[in-house]
Amino acid sequence: MSIPPRLAYSIRETCAVLPVGKTKLFAMIKAGELRVVRIGGRTLVPASSLQALLEGGNGNG
Repeated sequence: MSIPPRLAYSIRETCAVLPVGKTKLFAMIKAGELRVVRIGGRTLVPASSLQALLEGGNGNG
């Protein structure tokens, strides 16, 4: 049985992946550089948004 790829990351996980601090991460979200989704009380960053950001594009797509 294979492990499915991650679809989204928590704020803490995103800070570790990029790596940036929470303040910078929230500034990127507010500036529209990174897309987030809210599910219940959780804020998640879609893996596709991270991938787009790391490939040099805008992570908001």
